[in-house]
Amino acid sequence: MTAPRLDVLCIGNAIVDVIADADDRFLEEHGLAKGTMRLIDEREADRLYAAMGPGRELSGGSAGNTAAGLAALGCKAGFIGQVADDQLGAIYQHDIESLGVDFIVPARADVGATARSLILVTPDAQRTMNTFLGAAQMLDKSDVDADEVAAAGILYLEGYLWDPPAPRAAMEKAIAAAHAAGRKVAFTLSDPFCVDRHRDGFWRLLNDGKVDILFGNEAEIASMAEDSDLDSAIAKVAAAVPLLVVTRSEAGATAICGDERADVPAEPIERLVDTTGAGDLFAAGFLAGQAKGKTLKDSLRLGAIAAAEVIQHYGPRPEKDLKALAAGLL
Repeated sequence: MTAPRLDVLCIGNAIVDVIADADDRFLEEHGLAKGTMRLIDEREADRLYAAMGPGRELSGGSAGNTAAGLAALGCKAGFIGQVADDQLGAIYQHDIESLGVDFIVPARADVGATARSLILVTPDAQRTMNTFLGAAQMLDKSDVDADEVAAAGILYLEGYLWDPPAPRAAMEKAIAAAHAAGRKVAFTLSDPFCVDRHRDGFWRLLNDGKVDILFGNEAEIASMAEDSDLDSAIAKVAAAVPLLVVTRSEAGATAICGDERADVPAEPIERLVDTTGAGDLFAAGFLAGQAKGKTLKDSLRLGAIAAAEVIQHYGPRPEKDLKALAAGLL
């Protein structure tokens, strides 16, 4: 097997994150449930954007955040996601490429508007996400180059993109190309609502051997197993995948690979500011460790370090030098 050109190739929704402060009254006035993610149409996106306070705009989306974290850790990362040929699409491409990520799919003029997520952060650090998927849903399997996939050591996919048929077909093509080249496939469950909508499809992926590394938080794993007892749920899901990684917020994280289990505590932080991107950056750290041949425990520690950094400031991008924070582990 030839050495990979990329350590990790990520596929996901190409979404411009617009992050702004808000208080509980604002959420109530607009009928928003704190701490949730909901899908909205373009009209609602325009209305809510007009009502928000000043915000920061940057390339986001779950897998895009992970790709950015991988690059910050010194890994060679690529990203496949669809943007429109518009102002936000140009912002997305410029931003993610400036971070050192290989942005592979060109913008298109026939896919509507670039996706955006309007993220409202309350003083308790909870984020309420309102997402217009737009062009991100238009990713087509013709955009997936099998040679590009084969050139990456690990393929990483986000569950958020499993909804529309066209991106799902694109990801299935990528999975086949990765395994044909002897590469590993990682998949994140993304959100409990994704699991609720696609539980049967996700189980088919596991049972058919299409996923080598599965990421999920406690709620996602419980939903996947349809079991409120976390230990029982973890055991059920772990039996169906070669490597399971479970994030547990302040309780740390767990990885199970066959008979091997590793646990790490959460990294200490000075102040919790914004949880946006915590799971995405955890995945970046863990995948960086795996790409570099690290142990399960060291990979978990890298994930915990990356997640701890990102939750201490606004936005899903690291502001401190992750390579310095992870000194001795990479």
